[in-house]
Amino acid sequence: MVAKNLASRYVESRSRDWLKVKVHREDEFVIGGFTKPVGARKHFGALLLGAYQGGKLHFVGKVGTGFDESSLASLYEKVRPYAVKRPAFVDPPKEKDATYLAPKLVAQISFQEWTADMKLRQPVFLGLRDDKKPKEVLLPEPQK
Repeated sequence: MVAKNLASRYVESRSRDWLKVKVHREDEFVIGGFTKPVGARKHFGALLLGAYQGGKLHFVGKVGTGFDESSLASLYEKVRPYAVKRPAFVDPPKEKDATYLAPKLVAQISFQEWTADMKLRQPVFLGLRDDKKPKEVLLPEPQK
């Protein structure tokens, strides 16, 4: 979104009179797994997220930002007991060495938008939701 001072004239450079404002969306998503950490990161790399449609859990993307060392450790301890051999996603991601989880936890996520193939763009982890059941997390209806 662009915000403009009504009294300003357009100039071909950055200006305090013309501002680009990013709009963030927020929603909740089911945590269906996590990836291995890379580099100096510990515990996990990213969470694998999903939402239900027609009673089936669909993969909607992964989130690897919004964590600090303390929250990575704490969240890892919460998700570890839910590890399963097979993914709950009907369309699991092609992630090497992913650990899949039973769909028991719900995360609050900030993101920019949905892509055309219903994946999250620029997701950021905000926290866990204990007031929402995983089966209540639904994919949005297609825009008409």
